[in-house]
Amino acid sequence: MDAAKTKHLSGELDAYAHWFVAPDPAAGGHFLAVTLFAESDDTARVAREVTAVFLRGAGAGELVDDAQLVVSELVANVVNHTVPDRHLAQPGSCRRIDVIFKKYPKWVFLGVADEDSTPPLLAMGDVFPAALVGELSEAVLPDSGRGLLIVQRLATSVWWSPEERGGKTVWCRFDLDQPGACSA
Repeated sequence: MDAAKTKHLSGELDAYAHWFVAPDPAAGGHFLAVTLFAESDDTARVAREVTAVFLRGAGAGELVDDAQLVVSELVANVVNHTVPDRHLAQPGSCRRIDVIFKKYPKWVFLGVADEDSTPPLLAMGDVFPAALVGELSEAVLPDSGRGLLIVQRLATSVWWSPEERGGKTVWCRFDLDQPGACSA
């Protein structure tokens, strides 16, 4: 394995190890979790505002625009598509959305958790090659299902994890140590 691949793999493993724990404030890390409800009229707006406040306060203001779009797409997916697992559903109650932020010196992790254990449909590649998309008319592009593609384009990495109690969290990682990592 060449040195570049070894360095990349080492960086991925380091980021993966940090994803599991809350950042230590003494090491320059920041952590925030906020609970929102899908039935609230201003859920997406509040999620975007909290994202901006967290990132600016954590010294990662350059990520605000991309991260706000990502959190908006993920929260919209919960609002529009999730049905809580039977054992988590309460008659007449609102659907819970937890938005989690973890900032380390080299990474920002953003998670959106819901009460539906159904896996998200993460695209494995581009629907159309990037060079071709500009030439396609709007009529050819899909009407829905583009949110996770947008998320995958903006974040360094996107994955999901099931929760022990039921439900899932969709996670995104933004790398802070790469020049141009924040631009699409």
